[in-house]
Amino acid sequence: MTDDNGMPEAPERLVADAKAGNWVDTRAPRSARPFLRLSRADRPIGTWLLLLPCWWGLLLAMLHTGTAGWFDLWIALGCALGSFLMRGAGCTWNDITDREIDGSVARTANRPIPSGQVGVRKALVWMALQTFLSLLILLTFNSAAIGLGFLALVPVAIYPFAKRFTYWPQVFLGLAFNWGALLAWTAHTGSLGWPAVLLYAAGIAWTLFYDTIYAHQDAEDDALIGVKSTALLFGETTPRWLRYFMVGTVLLMGLAVVLAALDRSVLALIVALGGPWAMGWHLAWQQKSFDATDSGSLLRLFRSNRDAGLIPVLFFAVALLL
Repeated sequence: MTDDNGMPEAPERLVADAKAGNWVDTRAPRSARPFLRLSRADRPIGTWLLLLPCWWGLLLAMLHTGTAGWFDLWIALGCALGSFLMRGAGCTWNDITDREIDGSVARTANRPIPSGQVGVRKALVWMALQTFLSLLILLTFNSAAIGLGFLALVPVAIYPFAKRFTYWPQVFLGLAFNWGALLAWTAHTGSLGWPAVLLYAAGIAWTLFYDTIYAHQDAEDDALIGVKSTALLFGETTPRWLRYFMVGTVLLMGLAVVLAALDRSVLALIVALGGPWAMGWHLAWQQKSFDATDSGSLLRLFRSNRDAGLIPVLFFAVALLL
Protein backbone atom coordinates (compact mmCIF):
# COMPACT_ATOMS: atom_id res chain seq x y z
CA MET A 1 0.00 0.00 0.00
CA THR A 2 1.06 3.60 -0.60
CA ASP A 3 0.33 6.85 1.20
CA ASP A 4 -1.12 10.07 -0.30
CA ASN A 5 2.26 10.96 -1.79
CA GLY A 6 2.61 7.63 -3.56
CA MET A 7 5.26 6.39 -1.13
CA PRO A 8 5.04 2.93 0.45
CA GLU A 9 3.25 2.99 3.79
CA ALA A 10 5.12 1.76 6.82
CA PRO A 11 3.87 -1.62 8.01
CA GLU A 12 1.45 -1.39 10.91
CA ARG A 13 2.59 -2.55 14.30
CA LEU A 14 -0.15 -4.93 15.40
CA VAL A 15 -0.76 -5.60 19.07
CA ALA A 16 0.34 -9.07 20.16
CA ASP A 17 -2.79 -10.23 22.01
CA ALA A 18 -5.43 -8.90 19.60
CA LYS A 19 -7.29 -11.47 17.54
CA ALA A 20 -6.13 -11.67 13.94
CA GLY A 21 -8.50 -10.03 11.49
CA ASN A 22 -10.30 -7.94 14.10
CA TRP A 23 -12.39 -5.00 12.87
CA VAL A 24 -9.88 -2.35 13.97
CA ASP A 25 -7.08 -3.92 11.91
CA THR A 26 -9.26 -4.61 8.86
CA ARG A 27 -12.10 -2.06 8.68
CA ALA A 28 -11.30 1.04 10.73
CA PRO A 29 -9.72 4.05 8.96
CA ARG A 30 -5.94 3.71 9.13
CA SER A 31 -5.55 7.07 10.90
CA ALA A 32 -7.98 6.02 13.64
CA ARG A 33 -6.46 2.61 14.34
CA PRO A 34 -3.78 3.70 16.84
CA PHE A 35 -6.41 5.50 18.94
CA LEU A 36 -8.81 2.57 18.79
CA ARG A 37 -5.97 0.28 19.84
CA LEU A 38 -5.26 2.61 22.75
CA SER A 39 -8.88 2.03 23.79
CA ARG A 40 -8.50 -1.75 23.28
CA ALA A 41 -11.35 -1.67 20.75
CA ASP A 42 -9.55 -4.52 18.99
CA ARG A 43 -9.81 -6.57 22.21
CA PRO A 44 -13.43 -6.39 23.43
CA ILE A 45 -13.01 -8.79 26.36
CA GLY A 46 -12.15 -5.91 28.69
CA THR A 47 -15.38 -4.10 27.84
CA TRP A 48 -17.33 -7.26 28.66
CA LEU A 49 -15.52 -7.67 31.99
CA LEU A 50 -16.41 -4.07 32.89
CA LEU A 51 -20.00 -4.36 31.68
CA LEU A 52 -21.07 -7.69 33.18
CA PRO A 53 -20.97 -6.56 36.84
CA CYS A 54 -23.19 -3.64 35.79
CA TRP A 55 -25.78 -6.04 34.41
CA TRP A 56 -25.49 -8.24 37.51
CA GLY A 57 -26.21 -5.22 39.69
CA LEU A 58 -29.12 -4.02 37.59
CA LEU A 59 -30.80 -7.42 37.35
CA LEU A 60 -30.41 -8.13 41.07
CA ALA A 61 -31.78 -4.67 41.85
CA MET A 62 -34.83 -5.37 39.69
CA LEU A 63 -35.25 -8.74 41.39
CA HIS A 64 -34.95 -7.06 44.79
CA THR A 65 -37.57 -4.39 44.11
CA GLY A 66 -39.80 -6.55 41.95
CA THR A 67 -40.11 -3.71 39.45
CA ALA A 68 -38.87 -3.14 35.91
CA GLY A 69 -39.39 -0.16 33.61
CA TRP A 70 -38.27 1.37 30.38
CA PHE A 71 -35.59 3.36 32.19
CA ASP A 72 -33.99 0.09 33.24
CA LEU A 73 -33.50 -0.66 29.56
CA TRP A 74 -31.64 2.64 29.27
CA ILE A 75 -29.55 1.77 32.35
CA ALA A 76 -28.53 -1.48 30.66
CA LEU A 77 -27.72 0.28 27.37
CA GLY A 78 -26.05 3.24 29.10
CA CYS A 79 -23.84 0.84 31.05
CA ALA A 80 -22.85 -0.87 27.81
CA LEU A 81 -21.91 2.41 26.12
CA GLY A 82 -20.23 3.69 29.28
CA SER A 83 -18.26 0.49 29.71
CA PHE A 84 -16.87 0.79 26.19
CA LEU A 85 -15.95 4.44 26.70
CA MET A 86 -14.58 4.21 30.25
CA ARG A 87 -12.66 1.06 29.49
CA GLY A 88 -11.13 2.98 26.58
CA ALA A 89 -10.33 5.98 28.76
CA GLY A 90 -8.88 3.77 31.50
CA CYS A 91 -6.73 1.81 29.05
CA THR A 92 -5.49 5.06 27.51
CA TRP A 93 -4.52 6.30 30.97
CA ASN A 94 -2.86 2.96 31.70
CA ASP A 95 -0.80 3.17 28.50
CA ILE A 96 0.24 6.76 29.23
CA THR A 97 1.54 5.85 32.69
CA ASP A 98 3.06 2.55 31.55
CA ARG A 99 4.67 3.75 28.32
CA GLU A 100 8.21 2.98 29.46
CA ILE A 101 7.29 -0.35 31.06
CA ASP A 102 5.31 -1.46 27.99
CA GLY A 103 8.30 -0.87 25.77
CA SER A 104 10.27 -3.42 27.82
CA VAL A 105 7.67 -6.21 27.65
CA ALA A 106 7.43 -8.31 24.50
CA ARG A 107 3.61 -8.57 24.57
CA THR A 108 3.07 -4.81 24.93
CA ALA A 109 6.00 -3.30 23.00
CA ASN A 110 3.83 -2.62 19.93
CA ARG A 111 1.17 -0.68 21.80
CA PRO A 112 0.56 2.74 20.20
CA ILE A 113 2.49 4.91 22.68
CA PRO A 114 5.72 2.89 23.21
CA SER A 115 5.87 2.12 19.48
CA GLY A 116 5.58 5.85 18.63
CA GLN A 117 2.23 5.69 16.81
CA VAL A 118 0.58 8.14 19.25
CA GLY A 119 2.19 10.86 21.34
CA VAL A 120 1.34 11.45 25.00
CA ARG A 121 -0.41 14.77 24.31
CA LYS A 122 -2.76 13.25 21.73
CA ALA A 123 -3.38 10.30 24.04
CA LEU A 124 -4.42 12.67 26.83
CA VAL A 125 -6.87 14.44 24.51
CA TRP A 126 -8.28 11.07 23.43
CA MET A 127 -8.69 10.02 27.06
CA ALA A 128 -10.47 13.27 27.92
CA LEU A 129 -12.89 12.87 24.99
CA GLN A 130 -13.87 9.35 26.06
CA THR A 131 -14.29 10.46 29.67
CA PHE A 132 -16.49 13.40 28.65
CA LEU A 133 -18.79 11.18 26.59
CA SER A 134 -19.05 8.81 29.55
CA LEU A 135 -20.00 11.75 31.76
CA LEU A 136 -22.88 12.65 29.45
CA ILE A 137 -24.28 9.14 29.93
CA LEU A 138 -23.73 9.20 33.70
CA LEU A 139 -25.66 12.47 34.04
CA THR A 140 -28.84 10.74 32.85
CA PHE A 141 -28.90 8.61 36.04
CA ASN A 142 -30.07 9.60 39.52
CA SER A 143 -27.92 11.75 41.80
CA ALA A 144 -26.70 8.86 43.97
CA ALA A 145 -25.49 6.95 40.91
CA ILE A 146 -23.84 10.10 39.56
CA GLY A 147 -21.92 10.47 42.81
CA LEU A 148 -20.77 6.87 42.62
CA GLY A 149 -19.71 7.44 39.03
CA PHE A 150 -17.37 10.22 40.08
CA LEU A 151 -15.93 8.12 42.93
CA ALA A 152 -15.13 5.39 40.40
CA LEU A 153 -12.39 7.60 38.99
CA VAL A 154 -10.28 7.06 42.14
CA PRO A 155 -9.45 3.36 41.63
CA VAL A 156 -9.18 3.95 37.87
CA ALA A 157 -6.51 6.60 38.48
CA ILE A 158 -4.59 4.51 41.02
CA TYR A 159 -4.57 1.14 39.25
CA PRO A 160 -1.73 1.76 36.73
CA PHE A 161 0.63 2.62 39.59
CA ALA A 162 -0.33 -0.30 41.85
CA LYS A 163 2.08 -2.80 40.30
CA ARG A 164 4.92 -0.50 41.30
CA PHE A 165 4.26 -0.81 45.04
CA THR A 166 2.25 -4.02 45.65
CA TYR A 167 2.10 -7.62 44.47
CA TRP A 168 -1.70 -7.23 44.52
CA PRO A 169 -2.42 -4.77 41.67
CA GLN A 170 -5.31 -7.07 40.68
CA VAL A 171 -7.16 -5.85 43.79
CA PHE A 172 -7.10 -2.30 42.45
CA LEU A 173 -8.22 -3.56 39.05
CA GLY A 174 -11.09 -5.35 40.76
CA LEU A 175 -12.08 -2.21 42.64
CA ALA A 176 -12.27 -0.33 39.34
CA PHE A 177 -13.73 -3.00 37.04
CA ASN A 178 -16.61 -4.04 39.31
CA TRP A 179 -17.78 -0.58 40.35
CA GLY A 180 -20.65 -0.94 37.90
CA ALA A 181 -22.33 -3.43 40.25
CA LEU A 182 -22.73 -0.61 42.77
CA LEU A 183 -23.62 2.01 40.19
CA ALA A 184 -26.25 0.01 38.28
CA TRP A 185 -27.93 -1.17 41.50
CA THR A 186 -28.10 2.43 42.69
CA ALA A 187 -29.30 3.70 39.30
CA HIS A 188 -32.33 1.43 39.69
CA THR A 189 -33.02 1.62 43.44
CA GLY A 190 -31.78 5.15 44.24
CA SER A 191 -29.47 4.00 47.03
CA LEU A 192 -26.82 1.42 47.85
CA GLY A 193 -27.73 -1.86 49.53
CA TRP A 194 -25.88 -4.80 51.05
CA PRO A 195 -26.64 -7.09 48.10
CA ALA A 196 -24.81 -4.65 45.82
CA VAL A 197 -21.83 -4.46 48.17
CA LEU A 198 -21.58 -8.25 48.35
CA LEU A 199 -21.93 -8.48 44.58
CA TYR A 200 -19.12 -5.94 44.26
CA ALA A 201 -16.93 -8.08 46.53
CA ALA A 202 -17.77 -11.16 44.43
CA GLY A 203 -16.68 -9.27 41.33
CA ILE A 204 -13.37 -8.34 42.95
CA ALA A 205 -12.73 -12.02 43.76
CA TRP A 206 -13.57 -12.87 40.14
CA THR A 207 -11.14 -10.23 38.88
CA LEU A 208 -8.39 -11.67 41.07
CA PHE A 209 -9.16 -15.03 39.46
CA TYR A 210 -9.09 -14.02 35.80
CA ASP A 211 -6.38 -11.36 35.98
CA THR A 212 -4.00 -13.66 37.82
CA ILE A 213 -4.38 -16.03 34.87
CA TYR A 214 -3.76 -13.12 32.50
CA ALA A 215 -0.73 -11.85 34.44
CA HIS A 216 1.10 -15.13 34.01
CA GLN A 217 1.68 -14.19 30.35
CA ASP A 218 4.07 -11.44 31.47
CA ALA A 219 5.53 -13.04 34.59
CA GLU A 220 9.07 -13.42 33.25
CA ASP A 221 9.24 -9.90 31.80
CA ASP A 222 7.67 -8.42 34.94
CA ALA A 223 10.28 -10.11 37.12
CA LEU A 224 13.10 -8.71 34.98
CA ILE A 225 11.87 -5.11 35.06
CA GLY A 226 10.73 -5.11 38.68
CA VAL A 227 6.94 -4.96 38.15
CA LYS A 228 4.77 -6.81 40.67
CA SER A 229 1.71 -9.03 40.19
CA THR A 230 -0.18 -11.86 41.85
CA ALA A 231 1.30 -14.18 39.20
CA LEU A 232 4.79 -13.49 40.56
CA LEU A 233 3.59 -13.63 44.17
CA PHE A 234 1.81 -16.98 43.85
CA GLY A 235 4.14 -18.71 41.40
CA GLU A 236 3.61 -22.47 41.49
CA THR A 237 0.86 -22.11 44.11
CA THR A 238 -1.36 -20.22 41.65
CA PRO A 239 -3.85 -23.11 41.13
CA ARG A 240 -4.57 -23.14 44.85
CA TRP A 241 -5.12 -19.39 44.92
CA LEU A 242 -7.38 -19.61 41.89
CA ARG A 243 -9.48 -22.09 43.86
CA TYR A 244 -9.74 -19.62 46.76
CA PHE A 245 -10.85 -16.82 44.43
CA MET A 246 -13.35 -19.14 42.73
CA VAL A 247 -14.93 -20.12 46.05
CA GLY A 248 -15.01 -16.48 47.17
CA THR A 249 -16.74 -15.42 43.96
CA VAL A 250 -19.44 -18.09 44.26
CA LEU A 251 -20.09 -17.62 47.99
CA LEU A 252 -20.23 -13.82 47.90
CA MET A 253 -22.46 -13.74 44.82
CA GLY A 254 -24.70 -16.39 46.33
CA LEU A 255 -25.10 -14.35 49.52
CA ALA A 256 -25.88 -11.26 47.44
CA VAL A 257 -28.59 -13.20 45.62
CA VAL A 258 -30.13 -14.44 48.88
CA LEU A 259 -30.31 -10.92 50.36
CA ALA A 260 -31.66 -9.46 47.11
CA ALA A 261 -34.33 -12.09 46.47
CA LEU A 262 -35.58 -12.88 49.99
CA ASP A 263 -39.00 -11.38 49.22
CA ARG A 264 -39.38 -13.09 45.85
CA SER A 265 -40.77 -16.56 45.21
CA VAL A 266 -38.84 -19.63 46.26
CA LEU A 267 -38.53 -20.64 42.60
CA ALA A 268 -37.11 -17.23 41.65
CA LEU A 269 -34.56 -17.48 44.48
CA ILE A 270 -33.49 -20.98 43.44
CA VAL A 271 -33.10 -19.99 39.79
CA ALA A 272 -31.13 -16.85 40.72
CA LEU A 273 -28.82 -18.94 42.91
CA GLY A 274 -28.16 -21.09 39.85
CA GLY A 275 -26.17 -18.14 38.47
CA PRO A 276 -23.22 -18.25 40.89
CA TRP A 277 -23.43 -22.06 41.02
CA ALA A 278 -23.11 -22.46 37.23
CA MET A 279 -20.48 -19.72 37.03
CA GLY A 280 -18.51 -21.62 39.65
CA TRP A 281 -18.41 -24.68 37.41
CA HIS A 282 -17.02 -22.56 34.59
CA LEU A 283 -14.33 -21.15 36.88
CA ALA A 284 -13.53 -24.68 38.08
CA TRP A 285 -12.93 -25.72 34.47
CA GLN A 286 -10.59 -22.74 34.00
CA GLN A 287 -8.70 -23.59 37.17
CA LYS A 288 -8.30 -27.19 36.08
CA SER A 289 -7.11 -26.10 32.60
CA PHE A 290 -4.59 -23.56 33.92
CA ASP A 291 -1.06 -24.02 32.54
CA ALA A 292 1.35 -21.21 33.41
CA THR A 293 3.75 -22.27 30.64
CA ASP A 294 1.24 -21.98 27.77
CA SER A 295 0.66 -18.33 26.86
CA GLY A 296 -1.91 -19.17 24.20
CA SER A 297 -3.95 -21.19 26.68
CA LEU A 298 -3.68 -18.44 29.31
CA LEU A 299 -5.12 -15.90 26.88
CA ARG A 300 -7.95 -18.24 25.86
CA LEU A 301 -8.86 -18.90 29.48
CA PHE A 302 -8.83 -15.19 30.24
CA ARG A 303 -11.11 -14.45 27.30
CA SER A 304 -13.48 -17.23 28.35
CA ASN A 305 -14.49 -15.12 31.33
CA ARG A 306 -16.93 -13.27 29.11
CA ASP A 307 -18.95 -16.48 28.99
CA ALA A 308 -18.42 -17.10 32.70
CA GLY A 309 -19.78 -13.66 33.54
CA LEU A 310 -22.76 -14.01 31.20
CA ILE A 311 -23.97 -17.09 33.06
CA PRO A 312 -25.34 -15.14 36.09
CA VAL A 313 -26.89 -12.60 33.70
CA LEU A 314 -28.93 -15.40 32.12
CA PHE A 315 -30.03 -16.90 35.45
CA PHE A 316 -30.90 -13.53 37.00
CA ALA A 317 -32.94 -12.55 33.92
CA VAL A 318 -34.93 -15.80 34.06
CA ALA A 319 -35.52 -15.35 37.80
CA LEU A 320 -37.14 -11.98 37.06
CA LEU A 321 -39.85 -13.74 35.11
CA LEU A 322 -40.80 -16.08 37.98
